[in-house]
Amino acid sequence: MLQELTEAHYGKGDFIFREGDPTEYFHIVKEGTVKCVKSTPDGKECTLKILMPGDLFCCDAAAFDGASHPDSAQPMGDVSILRMSKKAYFEMLRRSPDAAIEVIKYLGNRLNEAQGKTKDLALDRADQRLASLLVDLAIRNGIKDPNGIRLTVRMTRQDMANMVGITTETAIRIMSKFKRDRLVSGTANRLVIRNLPALKTFASAS
Repeated sequence: MLQELTEAHYGKGDFIFREGDPTEYFHIVKEGTVKCVKSTPDGKECTLKILMPGDLFCCDAAAFDGASHPDSAQPMGDVSILRMSKKAYFEMLRRSPDAAIEVIKYLGNRLNEAQGKTKDLALDRADQRLASLLVDLAIRNGIKDPNGIRLTVRMTRQDMANMVGITTETAIRIMSKFKRDRLVSGTANRLVIRNLPALKTFASAS
């Protein structure tokens, strides 16, 4: 089925798909990072998740039941995306039980992530939610740096705030405190996690 894959390239400001578009393809991030965003009733943008190389997206209930995209996918810079039509993808699943099982696992993980995020929003403090986000980004996409672990994904304070359900001003205050506590350093373009174990402990503190 590799011959069914096509490669597409996008830049910052483009849309891979928009909220409300028909679900026509399954996508895999080959290079770069992508953010999935949803518009709120008052016109604001909420960042739902960050996708990195190897991540599959548009593999959710909307794709299977024929509904439109529930959110938009935007590159956070130059990206390369592999995509396969729904028809080819469904044919692959019919022919390969192993592939179908992997999709079931993926959907299960997505459900667990959604439930975990709901719990975090309900129970955790704002600073803990932001710490958890930074820990996740460091583990998934961080690289070693002389001062700790550098995040290769570039996120604005607004992106961070949207992902953990706080205001941009609150995110700025929390990040300033993290810097004073020497948990992080740098800027949005070059953010370094200086003490990952301490940040993990802080994020999970009761």
